[in-house]
This record gives sequence, C-alpha cells and structure tokens, in this order.
Amino acid sequence: MGRIAVVWGVLTLCGGGVQASDWTILTGKEITDALSERTLRYEAAMQVFYASGRTLYDAETESWGYWQVRGDQYCSQWPPSGLWDCYDVARQGDTIRFVGSDRSFSDGAYDD
Repeated sequence: MGRIAVVWGVLTLCGGGVQASDWTILTGKEITDALSERTLRYEAAMQVFYASGRTLYDAETESWGYWQVRGDQYCSQWPPSGLWDCYDVARQGDTIRFVGSDRSFSDGAYDD
C-alpha cells in the first residue's frame, strides 16, 4: 500500500488533474539550471533569478529578495522577513511550476 501511495503522490504532485507525464519534477541541480540567470513572466509580474542568489520580483513595484536551492526545492526569502519558504518545482516546456506544501501552485514562463 505504501508504494501505491508514493506513486499516487508523484502523479498528483502538481494537482489540477495534471499527469506526471505532462510535467517533469526537477531535482536540485535541475532547479538551479532552470532558474539561474533566467527571467520568468507570471500573469501580472516578472521575476529575475540571479546566479548570485538575489532575485527581483516586479509587479509594477520592484521587490528584491534571495533565492537558493535546498535539497530538491526552490527556496526564497523576502526581507524584512528572515523566513525562507520552499517549494517543489516542475517543468513543462518553457513553463516552470512552483508547488507549495499545500499543493497550491504558481506558473511562470521563460521571458528571456
């Protein structure tokens, strides 16, 4: 039964009926390669991921934060908070999906 639960968890990781064959779940190195020195465009914002670990999020006003990979997750911190939030990451073509622990997700497409 445990093995079935793990397989089901992988198949439903991205929720919303998206099958595992549609999305590739990224490892730590793959997350670094997918984000470093890249720009993602979201519905009403954009984000640049610098190799230095800085990140710029712009939704009509700029917000500077930090990003890093911990294990197989993307993590970010947005001052003045010192807390880090971490997400699983999946990719489908030029779209990157950040998946929270509650299974909510945010999609961004390459814009560079």
